[in-house]
Amino acid sequence: MTAWDASRWPHFSPREIACPCCGEICVWPEALDALERLRAAVRAPLRLDSGHRCALHNARVGGAPLSLHKRLAFDVALIGHDPMTLAAAARDCGFRGFGFGQTFLHLDTRARPAHWFYGERSKAKWTSLGLS
Repeated sequence: MTAWDASRWPHFSPREIACPCCGEICVWPEALDALERLRAAVRAPLRLDSGHRCALHNARVGGAPLSLHKRLAFDVALIGHDPMTLAAAARDCGFRGFGFGQTFLHLDTRARPAHWFYGERSKAKWTSLGLS
């Protein structure tokens, strides 16, 4: 497993990425590189509502059994960001998995592009912003 490299990911700490219940961490360089590129692209801090989740924490929060959070995915808070600008920048930075929530944007670097909404209210919000 790759070790944490603070010089490679200077805008984030292992604590931000680690599972909140046990501190378990997964260093997935492709995902962290995309996150660092996104931070540079938006030129503003990114608040991570969720990063890595151990299997127990993932189950407790109702995560999908095959959730990429069990490796490394990110739920980025929308506060302080234009949602559409953030989503476009994330795509340009290498993210391929997009979950459109009301208050967050789920991002991951899965092999094949995918997107989904977290219910009708999130779909209505993102559609009203221009997402088709």
